Amino acid sequence: MKRLIAEGVKVQTCVTSPPYWGLRDYGHAGQIGLERTPQEYVENMVEVFGLVRDLLSDDGTLWLNLGDSYSRDPGKGGSGPNGKHDYIPSYGDARRLMSESKCSSDGRVGRADRAPVRNGGEGLKPKDLVGIPWMAAFALRSQGWYLRQDIIWHKTNPMPESVTDRPTRSHEYIFLMSKSERYYYDHEAIKEPLAVESIGRGERFRAALEKYGSPERPDSKHCVNGVDQSSAFAGLASGRSKGYNLESGTRNKRSVWTVSTVPYPGSHFAVFPPALIEPCIMAGSRPGDIVLDPFFGSGTTGQVAEQLGRQWIGCEIQKDYEPLQRQRTAQKGLPL
Repeated sequence: MKRLIAEGVKVQTCVTSPPYWGLRDYGHAGQIGLERTPQEYVENMVEVFGLVRDLLSDDGTLWLNLGDSYSRDPGKGGSGPNGKHDYIPSYGDARRLMSESKCSSDGRVGRADRAPVRNGGEGLKPKDLVGIPWMAAFALRSQGWYLRQDIIWHKTNPMPESVTDRPTRSHEYIFLMSKSERYYYDHEAIKEPLAVESIGRGERFRAALEKYGSPERPDSKHCVNGVDQSSAFAGLASGRSKGYNLESGTRNKRSVWTVSTVPYPGSHFAVFPPALIEPCIMAGSRPGDIVLDPFFGSGTTGQVAEQLGRQWIGCEIQKDYEPLQRQRTAQKGLPL
């Protein structure tokens, strides 16, 4: 990224998922994710996304997916992201697991997704939820990013957990951040269907409006069969202000995204579901724009960017993933 910045390259949006803290060992000195404390991990996140910010156009956005972890007592073993075994796989272990096992429902393999988190340091007790996503989000905000939205990735098929003293985790966060106060965001491109009951309510509001006049007129009467219909008109106005479009049957996209995790039979064992990042790319960029992923992994961001007619830049520490990335990005998309 430093080289790209020096060359004057600009990207429109960044969609990425860094290695989660304490999850696995990729076998590289100085790698991100195996820091001694959450604070050290967050400091590295600030450094990385400071470079991302320099690469972004002034109206650019960052879509950051981060998962959380649990603290443990290093003397007793303990809980990782899913409350299970005292195990951090090396990169070689992960490749062996891939060759011996099918992908799990969320694209990870066997024990690799149940790696422990080490003692979280000052202020964290064993079994505490660390709060990594929000720690990173607040740190980035303090460095100048605009923290615009926390998006909940609701997983319909999360990894099973044997814990009996808390609910099973079935969500992760995606943070929408912007470089500037005003930024490019195409809300029309990602509108979602109106619920059936919302459409029916809207049709009733519209019928009342046509029959009894505009609620803005002080002399209009909003009574139907002796019942005051003012609330109906207020509801219609409220629906418009909330982004409802009765003609197209759509509304503004909500902040909870229900997306199933998907297995990928390649050599990378933690993949983005394409459906999760499609709205990020569609809202954050135009056809022909450049999409950045500084933790490229198996290349999902590049694959989806191409399918949507965007250009892409990906950075990845593991050179072994390059054949997989080339395979997934071989089909060029056309700008629509």
